[in-house]
Amino acid sequence: MSAQLIREKEKIIKQKRIALTGNHAVALAVKMARAEVIAAYPITPQTPVVEKLAEYVNNGELDAEYIPVEAEHSAMSAVIGASAMGARTFTETSSQGLGHMYENLPIAVGMRLPIIMGMAVRTYSAPINVWGDYSDVMSMRELGWIIYITQNAQEAFDTIIQAYRVAEDSRVHLPAVVAYDGFWTSHVLQPLDVPEDEEEVIRFAPITRSWVKLDLDNPAQLGAVGTPEWYWEIRWQAVEALRGSTKVIEEVDNEFGRRFGRRYGLVSPYMLDDAEIAIVTYGSVYGLVKKAVNKLRSEGVRAGALRLRVIRPWPGDLIAKYLGNVDKIMVIDRTINHGGPLYGPMATEIATTVQRPVYNVLATIGMRTIDSDMIYEAAMKVYRGLWAPGVPYTVGLRGGYE
Repeated sequence: MSAQLIREKEKIIKQKRIALTGNHAVALAVKMARAEVIAAYPITPQTPVVEKLAEYVNNGELDAEYIPVEAEHSAMSAVIGASAMGARTFTETSSQGLGHMYENLPIAVGMRLPIIMGMAVRTYSAPINVWGDYSDVMSMRELGWIIYITQNAQEAFDTIIQAYRVAEDSRVHLPAVVAYDGFWTSHVLQPLDVPEDEEEVIRFAPITRSWVKLDLDNPAQLGAVGTPEWYWEIRWQAVEALRGSTKVIEEVDNEFGRRFGRRYGLVSPYMLDDAEIAIVTYGSVYGLVKKAVNKLRSEGVRAGALRLRVIRPWPGDLIAKYLGNVDKIMVIDRTINHGGPLYGPMATEIATTVQRPVYNVLATIGMRTIDSDMIYEAAMKVYRGLWAPGVPYTVGLRGGYE
């Protein structure tokens, strides 16, 4: 399991089990966290999130301002303005929608605004493709946002709640994005444990309003011109805040575990203690990876797996800890690092972290189907020395490098 179950049952709040899609789980988490301003424009595959939030507001279930903007650029502009006034905010996007709001993404970082954004991931066009891979969220890595990648509906629900607590912490004050698989998570009905008393969420993640905001009693200037004499210092504060947020993310995750019975960590290891080959990935395919690991183990191959849950800030120390003694590391990337030293973004960063070559595998591009047998076969090629490190291999591509 990706979440470590907590055994101290008497301390865990009462919960009920329901069934929701990943999109509706995210919307419910935003509702329970009492977002005050929501601005969004619908785009596949995230549309059900903003539809459900609009329904909550319209029905009086959520006391929030819902702004149905004309495009994603305006959505991010609206939540920047609302957050700058001290409101708890939310927006959601995918793919080209993220591209349309891109101008404003670094502004949210520079203004140190704790905006939370959901993302049902989807590949970038062209050709036009509404299906899920990680092209969109991976393009945010250099902007200064906290980036979570979740495995299923339960984790997406839990992480939205955690993200509000992290982002609004006075040691952080940065925006965060919570990503999850388009369609494979966003549209699939899954079991979900939620608190019987919604007040438990706001008790866990109360609105702090601790960030710098526009206030007549305490005047401040946000988004001012930054000349060369002081721009670097201001921006460096955000750099340091992102690096320091690792501690806060872990603290919040641990407390969430104590209260709700689920914790996830920055990464999720599986059978790595004696592993001679490790398979690293992210998102919903981790279950398939673990199934492949089990099959490898049954045949005498000491295999293990590692799932990346937080990629910004980069959990380099933990990755080095879990992978440092593994002989062969195979990274399954779910988007393409165009023109990079390796074709996968996470393979590139893991190779830098462990300071040695890794085996770079690309899969699910454009939501191409994958199964555990395909992962098993790729891992066996790595294990038997049939593939070389540092070369981009593909799983499921016609005419690809296999």
